[in-house]
Amino acid sequence: MNISYQICNKTIMDTTDPSIKFDQNGISDHYHDFVNQVLPRWQFGAYGHVEFERNIEAIRKEGEGKEFDCLLGLSGGMDSSYMLHYVVKKLGLRPLVFHVDCGWNSELAVHNINVLVEKLNVDLYTHVINWDEMKDFQLALFKSGVPNLDIPQDHANLTTLYHFANKYRIKYILNGGNISTECVQYPMSWFYYGTDMRFINDIRKKFCSNFLETYPFSSVLFHRLYLRYLRGVKLFKPLNYISYVKSEAAAELEKEYGWRSYPQKHFESRFTKFYEGYWLPTRFGYDVRKVQFSSLILTNQMTRDDALERLKSPSYDLEKIDEEFKYIATKLGISVDELTKYLHMKKYYYWDYKNSEKLFKLGALFLNLIGVEKTKKRNK
Repeated sequence: MNISYQICNKTIMDTTDPSIKFDQNGISDHYHDFVNQVLPRWQFGAYGHVEFERNIEAIRKEGEGKEFDCLLGLSGGMDSSYMLHYVVKKLGLRPLVFHVDCGWNSELAVHNINVLVEKLNVDLYTHVINWDEMKDFQLALFKSGVPNLDIPQDHANLTTLYHFANKYRIKYILNGGNISTECVQYPMSWFYYGTDMRFINDIRKKFCSNFLETYPFSSVLFHRLYLRYLRGVKLFKPLNYISYVKSEAAAELEKEYGWRSYPQKHFESRFTKFYEGYWLPTRFGYDVRKVQFSSLILTNQMTRDDALERLKSPSYDLEKIDEEFKYIATKLGISVDELTKYLHMKKYYYWDYKNSEKLFKLGALFLNLIGVEKTKKRNK
């Protein structure tokens, strides 16, 4: 059934999200979810300050007599970079900075990581993912025809950090996830759960040629249940408790460290830049800026008119896309013709493969009801 095009009157989310719903005033459920579910739980203010101080004090106490008091994942992107700056310079925490190298770091990401680590005088641990395995896993996603080609990077970034914390008995993990710039959720049809091992294993069985023996696979049960409730590992998102404004944070980082901004969120990875900037909108018609800008609109960091104006221009450089297309193909060890074939092949989605969607939804509903999660995953 064809659905006529409609765009939200409050955000810029539209019917490219197949699950979007509108009220009689043309306002989408994305807006209502933010107002009714996210905003009341956003712990920013007097109550949030008390909760924030309680967590920081617990982290400091945990680190007494130890070289580090927490583990902090750093990609070089805006959120993790500002988080590192804030907790070290303003809170005096002593994190071990953890970076996962999946083989796609941009030169700008390397620069940003280095200037922060050097000027803050913190220790950096880099875990390098086996490139042959990463490449084979990514090619499997291309061959599957699904939208979310970034599962191999996302899964590795998440699970490697958790396994490290478990191995070295680190109780606190600092995460740059935040409501301020991420309060609107990506539709599930765009980005399915990256920790659904039933889905991942079906993709591997059908399309991988490598056994991926050293790739850090992990079930969602490991970090959501085992680490949290049996090992006492806590994930803390400090940016949710402070005044975090994207433009102000970028200016502060640039002034303090010579940190440089990216054209778009998540573009610290050269693969993600290609995938989100070109592949998704070209193959599926999904423009991730609609989600990212809608978050900024709802938190008063961007006007709706400005967002709509920016959407008129593509995310990628039209003059350089052929060169970038060739670079991606070459790095993956395939021809441009083969990559082009994947671009135009029949479209598939997560529901075309084995998956645990129902179990994930039940778990997400439970966490939302008890207040652990402040947002919900979009339906397909």
